[in-house]
Amino acid sequence: MADLVQGAQEHRAPADLPRPSLFELFWQFMIIGAVSFGGGIIAYEQILLVEKKKWLDLDDFMATLAISQTMPGLNSVNMAVLTGDRLRGVLGAFAAGIGLILPGAAFVLIVGIAYLAKPDHPIADLLLAGIAAGATGLLAAITYKIGQTHLQHVISCIIIITTFVLMSIFKLPLIMVLLIMAPIALFIYRPK
Repeated sequence: MADLVQGAQEHRAPADLPRPSLFELFWQFMIIGAVSFGGGIIAYEQILLVEKKKWLDLDDFMATLAISQTMPGLNSVNMAVLTGDRLRGVLGAFAAGIGLILPGAAFVLIVGIAYLAKPDHPIADLLLAGIAAGATGLLAAITYKIGQTHLQHVISCIIIITTFVLMSIFKLPLIMVLLIMAPIALFIYRPK
């Protein structure tokens, strides 16, 4: 219990966090929304929040990511909203969320209109395949970057591989995999 209290005290209090302007929050998240695809958004958010602007440390980022994964909706949008709220309150949450969503929404609207005009065009399939490949690469890169320390532990690797096998080979639904793997991981990594 003392370790948990000490760990909580080591995290920065909201007063210690940098206080970017609402426009800076909107602008930075809009840039992320404009240059990233799919799961790659989390990679860009990690680079922005932890490395570039240092608005969060890696532990805060991972905690925010974990919370965002439990919330309904897209993880990247949840991350933006939670980070904006943490840094600037409700207005910060709104600015970061809208900034992240705006470029993608505009892009999808424009591409959707173009696709409706010529749905059988061969470039459409190539474009979608390229976007999928880029998103896969970005997601793999951030997974490696964030999970780098866990990949050095045999037990963590076994949990990762087992989860992958259950999802990809056995095609179990996510809820089933969570019901199987979460208790195992919680037991293994329980506080000592």
